[in-house]
Amino acid sequence: MSLDEPKGQIALTLTLNGDAITVPAQATARLSEVLRNSAGALDVKVGCNAGDCGACTVLLDGAPVCACITAAGQAQGRTVETQSGLVAGDPDAARLADAFQRHQAAQCGICTPGMMVSAVALLRSGAVLTEDRVADALGGVLCRCTGYRKIIAAVLDASATTKTLTEGGIGARVARLDGWPKVSGGERFGDDVAPADALTVRVIRSPFHRAGFRFGDLEAFRAENGLDLILTASDVPGANLFGVIPGFIDQPVFAESEARFKGEAVAAVVGRADVLDAMGAFPVDWDERTAQLTPTGADAAALLHPDRADNVMCRGFVARGDADAALAQAAHVVTGDFSTGFIEHGYIEPEAASARRVGDRIEVQCCTQAPYMNRDALAGILGLDPAAVRILPTAVGGGFGSKLDLTAQPYVALAAWKLGQPVRMAYTRAESIASSTKRHPSEITMKIGADAGGRIVGARFDGVFNTGAYASWGPTVANRVPIHASGPYRVPDYEANSVGIHTNTAPAGAFRGFGVPQSAVAQEQLFDLLADRLGMDRLAFRRANCLQNGDPTVTGQVFDTGMGIDACFDALKPEWDRALAEAAAFNAGHAQIKRGVGVAGGWYGCGNTSMSNPSTIRAGVTSDGVLMLHQGAVDIGQGSNTVITQIFAQAMGVPLSAVTLVGPDTDITPDAGKTSASRQTFITGNAARLAGAALRAQILRMGNVGEGAVISFADGAIELSEGEVRRRIDLPAADGYALEVEESYDPPTLPLDEKGQGSPYAVFGTAAQMVELEVDMALGTVKLLRFLAAHDVGRAINPLLVEGQIEGGIAQGIGLALMEEFLPGRTENLHDYLIPTIGDVPGITSVIIESGDAHGPYGAKGLGEHCLIPTAPAILNAIAHASGARIHHLPATPDRVRAAILAQNNKATT
Repeated sequence: MSLDEPKGQIALTLTLNGDAITVPAQATARLSEVLRNSAGALDVKVGCNAGDCGACTVLLDGAPVCACITAAGQAQGRTVETQSGLVAGDPDAARLADAFQRHQAAQCGICTPGMMVSAVALLRSGAVLTEDRVADALGGVLCRCTGYRKIIAAVLDASATTKTLTEGGIGARVARLDGWPKVSGGERFGDDVAPADALTVRVIRSPFHRAGFRFGDLEAFRAENGLDLILTASDVPGANLFGVIPGFIDQPVFAESEARFKGEAVAAVVGRADVLDAMGAFPVDWDERTAQLTPTGADAAALLHPDRADNVMCRGFVARGDADAALAQAAHVVTGDFSTGFIEHGYIEPEAASARRVGDRIEVQCCTQAPYMNRDALAGILGLDPAAVRILPTAVGGGFGSKLDLTAQPYVALAAWKLGQPVRMAYTRAESIASSTKRHPSEITMKIGADAGGRIVGARFDGVFNTGAYASWGPTVANRVPIHASGPYRVPDYEANSVGIHTNTAPAGAFRGFGVPQSAVAQEQLFDLLADRLGMDRLAFRRANCLQNGDPTVTGQVFDTGMGIDACFDALKPEWDRALAEAAAFNAGHAQIKRGVGVAGGWYGCGNTSMSNPSTIRAGVTSDGVLMLHQGAVDIGQGSNTVITQIFAQAMGVPLSAVTLVGPDTDITPDAGKTSASRQTFITGNAARLAGAALRAQILRMGNVGEGAVISFADGAIELSEGEVRRRIDLPAADGYALEVEESYDPPTLPLDEKGQGSPYAVFGTAAQMVELEVDMALGTVKLLRFLAAHDVGRAINPLLVEGQIEGGIAQGIGLALMEEFLPGRTENLHDYLIPTIGDVPGITSVIIESGDAHGPYGAKGLGEHCLIPTAPAILNAIAHASGARIHHLPATPDRVRAAILAQNNKATT
């Protein structure tokens, strides 16, 4: 080693995917960093840098290791294999990739490299494959999307030669159209696309929940440390604010005088990564101040926002009839207090973005759920016209709502704009968890009454939601919850109040369900108590009270078709009877382990609440005869790329293979709206249906043929056939499209009046779930045995993707029920913050109900949100059935379950 070489620098020689390479590296550097940055192995993903998530798993001399906690020097002279090399060169891995496609085992795809690499090691071992053995082999890799069941099925099926379905119309179990890059190592996420010469941005964040601060000499610090740029609030050329809801744009890019939560940004530094690594302590002095972390007492605490009295962000309200009078006259009334904590989204891909200035425009590549919202927000921050901002979404490694908000985008955009150089930023896992939005903690009191015959007569709901330091999607939660807190049931007299309270915590925002899972925890547990009071079967009670076509909801809305919750409950009945009988027999012979069966229903309105939320689709035919679909709905793993293309192809009357997909890009793809609120299949799907129908009609008119004609595309022409008739339409040369259409769809809704009456959603999806589990009465541990989930999707555009959504939603519901709670400042990694692993999710049987819908494309409804809603209450109801103990405050950790059992036992003996 020469004197000029950095200490610890080595010439790392190894065999990577069959090729001998030598790269410079620090011996103690993370192998994952060396593989990605020096060897170009971008299929090695980084999710935690702590060995917790397993996304970076590679084979080192055939053994799976986490590359993020393996020193580069340990790979000296050895063989490293990654996902891309395995799929290209190993027959076992190639068959595994096909199986992953066939089973929809890759949703967002960020965990897929780790899963597949671990599975290849198992396949090579020659061990007989069993579900337990697969789970053990893959147990070190976390997935937040799939619920693991499809992954297990794919590995068990890896040796099969079954053909993967790649063609099919509505109802076909077609493999993901964008799936091959995910399973072959070619998918590129937010941190994979940054230019190699990009400077790095790092944010300086508050170490306190609330603190004043002042900077030292920033220019001197910049010069002394060789930084290219330091950014603070004074460097923001436009508005130093962002948010998502008009009237609630309240979060600064950089705090100006006081940081309002631990992890809030106050400054950013820009430079080469090695320079930032060597940087001294940033010159900022902190003045820690008294913080308010819970809604209790927030009315007397210092105001976070001067214009929001008592720290109230906003309120929500729905009233129908006279709830108090109905409850006063009810034969049976039950009431309860329930609470949930902060829940972290836990996507395996931390937030990442890169940006470059192109003349007087800025281009940002990022993992986002809302490209046009990002564009408009960045335009405001930079003081630019929105047309001067281009958002190019990358693949998104899980979102679930949090990647609707701006994260890294403002910092890279500001730095690139000022420097005229490309810049990049990737959050650390701790930074991601500390600063990103969370599911709203809730404190709920609810009262429900029924008559002597078991009919619900009234309900009252009061919910307090901790919305954190800034609004984010808090207004949506506050307004959606009162509509949904009745569940999909007839409640003639009803009142629901909600309030969002500001505290000195990370902002609570959008997370799968927008507050509805929290309300379901209360409402569905009280239904069990009412059924017990009435001496009714718990499933029968729900079935007797569920909404049916023609019944008014609590907002007075009436659906003549498509209210399918009755069919969902009916689908559970045979297994419900079987499970109850088996539980009774089991419990008669066991003292310490008790078996329970739980059930819950749920519903979710697809799309924005009582407001316009259109989607637009563009399609065209090139002069060369290529059919192009501009589809701007961001696919975050749910399958919108596939579903929307299936809908468009069906409307066009052409095979899927005839369609070339153009993905989200605000310069060339129209606004398909944000990927949230279970809206894409329903709303963008309808826009795709309209676009397909319009383009087909245009072509048929040009060929003077009837509706039944078959369309095909040839080089420079469109060919039509109808019976014996054959027509050819030669396409003119054109710079753009020879033929083109653009169609939009906006769901029909009506605003709510002062009592919350109106038609807030055109479509509700409904679901019923049943779980069987065991409780250890001495330890308080809960073992899940199996789930049965019946979901009304209107029409299953792709049943394979429907099953994947159901299983993934149930896995997140398991986390909500049993293990997940973010504690600010304490659980900022994936070791202390627990999400379900492959061993935590039992077998799941999905029953797809197709009730049809008057508004949905081919009768389809949205699905993603309501997969989660019944899960936690079903688990809690099963715990109560097994143990007699009811859990009011989540998560139901073993200590809380054991304490509830002891309290129940004490109550029974006094």
